[in-house]
Amino acid sequence: MLAKGPAKKVIIYVNEETRHHHQPLWVALFEFLKHKKVAGTTVTHSRMSFGNRQLAHTASSPETPEFAFRIEFVETPERVDEVLPTLYEMVTDGLMEVQDTTVVKAAMKDRKHPEHRPPRERKQMHAKMMRVFLGEADKWHGEPLYDAIVKRLRMMDVAGATVYRGILGYGAKGHTHKQSLLHFSHDLPIMISVVDAPPKIAEAAAAVEEMLVDGLIVVSDVNVLRLVRSLAEVTDAGKLPG
Repeated sequence: MLAKGPAKKVIIYVNEETRHHHQPLWVALFEFLKHKKVAGTTVTHSRMSFGNRQLAHTASSPETPEFAFRIEFVETPERVDEVLPTLYEMVTDGLMEVQDTTVVKAAMKDRKHPEHRPPRERKQMHAKMMRVFLGEADKWHGEPLYDAIVKRLRMMDVAGATVYRGILGYGAKGHTHKQSLLHFSHDLPIMISVVDAPPKIAEAAAAVEEMLVDGLIVVSDVNVLRLVRSLAEVTDAGKLPG
């Protein structure tokens, strides 16, 4: 699976009628990339296109049956350099481009059946808890601030965050915020709770402070008791797995 960081995206456009030996070129390209075990390949079929000849091709025009196929994949620069010469030779009629890109997230769900999972193990460690107090009406570039903070924490690979919505509270300004049957406040108190290793919490607190205009950040020491499926799922003794 691809890791976060610099990568390259390769996009190849070929016509439906173009062949490679005894099969369509787009099929040959797909099978080659699968054989080379690239991270993943997607093939899409156009509904409308035109090329250098300026001839329009649509799915509803039987007199122009030539459609464009798009083959796309993302891989490390090293793997792209490995497969690119063969792809260059195979594409005798078409267009091929390579773009620099960045993988910001690469995740894969655990597909194991619950019955085959190993017994859980008990893990205890020291960590930090950060709690952020703000108002529900606070905004960040047009979206709720609490939502933007959680998105930022996820991109920073913070172990986890929970948002709590209060029903009654007041802050440093002394303004009371509450929700009742006769009164609905659009600025109820919000608390975001985060637990992770001390270095990660310090990094997260600095990021949240830049986004917070009127609020409170509290950081405290905590002891974490966590149940995990196996020792391999704990990446190191000082970091909580996401």
